[in-house]
Amino acid sequence: SSDLFHQAVVKTLAACSRPQEIMPEVPFSLALIAGGIAGTTVDVALHPLDTFRTRLQSKEGFFKSGGFKGAYKGIGSAALGSAPGAALFFSTYETAKTVLKGFSGEKEHWTQHAAASSCGEVMACLVRVPTAVVTQNQQVGRYANMMEAVSSTLKAGGLGAFYVGYGTTVMREIPFSFIQFPIYEQFKKSLSGYLGRETGAVEGAACGSVAGAIAGGLTCPLDCAKTRIMLEKPAEGEAKRYTGTVQTLKLLATEEGVPGLFRGLSARVTWITIGGFIFFGAYEGTQAGLWKTGGWGVRPTA
Repeated sequence: SSDLFHQAVVKTLAACSRPQEIMPEVPFSLALIAGGIAGTTVDVALHPLDTFRTRLQSKEGFFKSGGFKGAYKGIGSAALGSAPGAALFFSTYETAKTVLKGFSGEKEHWTQHAAASSCGEVMACLVRVPTAVVTQNQQVGRYANMMEAVSSTLKAGGLGAFYVGYGTTVMREIPFSFIQFPIYEQFKKSLSGYLGRETGAVEGAACGSVAGAIAGGLTCPLDCAKTRIMLEKPAEGEAKRYTGTVQTLKLLATEEGVPGLFRGLSARVTWITIGGFIFFGAYEGTQAGLWKTGGWGVRPTA
């Protein structure tokens, strides 16, 4: 994403939705391509939902930020940053997962996937955060197009301005993973017991999407803080109101109460739930197609 991840998840979603039995390892380059295609698919398909989430969380409010009009504003920058962001996530995720499995005698556990996903998020945010800064400022109507957003941001604060909110974004993604994975594991275990067999790919995707929706809801305050930090543009001579994650959360709670911390909750949860299926299908489908080309040899079996 973009905020996939662009958000989520990620964001995060396809990795989480994957059945976690022992699976063949995915080559770095294959994960790179499959992750890029999956990320772009989600970001383009669900961009309107992301626009509404951004406007709901903005200081000005939903309607003053554009309401339901121009839902595809910022889609160019979102699509442009989506593939490299998702590719970085998945290639790092697959590599870290392999290393972590090696430390445990090739046995799999949800903590390996959560830790690998966190590593993937840290790397992916190097692309996602600048993309989100440019995209979100277009979504609230601050700039007419991507080039204007990029040039204005660069002029206002140099390269560092593109990484405003990086720390908060990472702080949102890491707990997301560690909340989502154990819930996913429990859902899958319970469903397997109910069905009397191992869960299939689609069933695993459903468990991952629901778990992602729960994790997305619980981390919504961090998402709101990230949006406020990224969108803030103080007038010349004025100090910034949002100076850090904790300070922003406290300010939101003080000025807007609990509802202010959960702005955009419905849009975020819906994005993650639907995006989980799209991301899962695109990633696994692309992987299968790439293996069939023979460019990575014969696909190993579990």
